Amino acid sequence: MAARVPHALSSDKDCLCLSASDLDWVFLKLFLSQILLTYASVYHDGTITYGGYSDTMVANERYIVRFSDNMPLDAGAPLLCAGITVYSPLKYFGLAEPGKNIGVVGLGGLGHMAVKFAKAFGAKVTVISTSISKKDEALKHLGVDSFLLSHDQEQVQAAQGTLDGIIDTVSAPHPILPLLGLLKSHGKLVMVSLPDKPLELFVFPLVTGRKMVTGSGIGGMKETQEMIDFVAKHNITADVEVISMEYVNTAMERLAKGDVRYRFVIDIGNTLDATKP
Repeated sequence: MAARVPHALSSDKDCLCLSASDLDWVFLKLFLSQILLTYASVYHDGTITYGGYSDTMVANERYIVRFSDNMPLDAGAPLLCAGITVYSPLKYFGLAEPGKNIGVVGLGGLGHMAVKFAKAFGAKVTVISTSISKKDEALKHLGVDSFLLSHDQEQVQAAQGTLDGIIDTVSAPHPILPLLGLLKSHGKLVMVSLPDKPLELFVFPLVTGRKMVTGSGIGGMKETQEMIDFVAKHNITADVEVISMEYVNTAMERLAKGDVRYRFVIDIGNTLDATKP
C-alpha cells in the first residue's frame, strides 16, 4: 500500500506481504499465525480482501510505503511488486555496486525493472533472452550494454565467465546450466521467478567455481521504502499500460501471449467514478 501522507492512521488489520528482515522472530511467529494477505484472504468479520481492486483500504501504518510527490501512481504501483522483487536481491547479494557485470534473464515485468536498477547502480548489464525481437528494445529503449541470445552457442561461449551475478526472471521451465557457465568464480545466479516444474541443476560448475544458485522474493518494509526513495531520486518508474476494469479479460489474453510492455495497471478510481450514478 502506498500513500502520500506524512502520517497514517493505524488499523488492527495487517494486510501486506512482509519479509523477516524487518521483524524480530517473536513478532514474526505471531504475525504468521495471524497473517492476512492483501488478496483473497478473509477478514476477522468474514469479508474478503480485494487488494488493489478495492476502492478503499485500511492498514496499520507499519505497512504503508510513502510515495514522493513526483512519483506517478500508475508507473509507481508495479514497483511495490516487480520493483522490490529485483531490487532486494541486487542489494542483498552485493550486486548493486558500480562496475559489476550483471545479467538479466528475461525482459518482461521483472526483467525490465532489474535492468533499470542495475544500470542505476552503475553496473554493466547484459540481457539474456530466447527472443531476438527483444534486442532493439533492450539496447535502444533500456540502454543495456549487451544482448545475448541464449540459443546462440557462439554468443554464449564468448560470454563464458563474464558475469558477477545473474537475476533470472523467467517463470517458464528453462535450463540453468548455460547460465552457470556465464558466471565468474564466486558468481551468483538468483532466481526470482517461480517455474511450475523442477529445474535441473548440475553441481560440478558450482563446486569448481564456488558459484551460488539462490532465490529471493519481494522484500521487507524498510527495504521497500528505501527502494521507493531510490527511484524518486533517480527518476525510475515501471513501463506500464493503464487500462480500465472492463479491459481486464482482454488484458489477460494479451498477457498470455506476452503482449504487454511491461505491466498492466488497472485504473480502479476512474473506473469506479464512471459507474457512479
